[in-house]
Amino acid sequence: MANNTLIETPLRHSPAEHLDTVMDAASVAGRVELREIAFTTQISLRCAPGTQAHAALAAATGAGLPAKVGEVAGEAQGTAVLWLAPDEFLATSAENTELGGVLSAALGDAPGQVIDLSANRSVLELTGPDAPLVLRKSCPADLHPRAFAVNQAIVTSVANIPVLLWRTGEQAWRIMPRASFTEHTVHWLVDAMSEFASEAVI
Repeated sequence: MANNTLIETPLRHSPAEHLDTVMDAASVAGRVELREIAFTTQISLRCAPGTQAHAALAAATGAGLPAKVGEVAGEAQGTAVLWLAPDEFLATSAENTELGGVLSAALGDAPGQVIDLSANRSVLELTGPDAPLVLRKSCPADLHPRAFAVNQAIVTSVANIPVLLWRTGEQAWRIMPRASFTEHTVHWLVDAMSEFASEAVI
């Protein structure tokens, strides 16, 4: 008699899913921890400031649109919009999977662009008091709180890979490389974290 039992397999796989155990093993509780925030909605927005499209998209995000380099509108826990260029933004949400449709409807026929780029970048989260020390090993940006405040984001590099770097909390950073560079970025961060497993760094 044939066995007709269906074995369900997940249809979606995040860029760092196969590295979960590697990140868990490298994390040091209370010092520095690394994880992936999988399946984050990411929507590219293009609209010129001062236009109808800009006003419509700013209202539709619920957080507005940032006005200058480094600025983030909204918060990481909800919908946030990162500044990429004077007329280019990245809207992100860990929970609102309908964000792209809402923004497309808001733009309508006005000149501009709304494109779902959710599969374009992975989202890695590095947290803990030693997170800046890990980042400083390879990131050329000034990470001092005077220069890089909470809820700011910039385009920079980590491990020689272009990334979006977003400081989401006093001890929390989101590192967003292209999906194809995720494995390289994770392995570099894991290697950079290894010294914190044994003794304090002063």
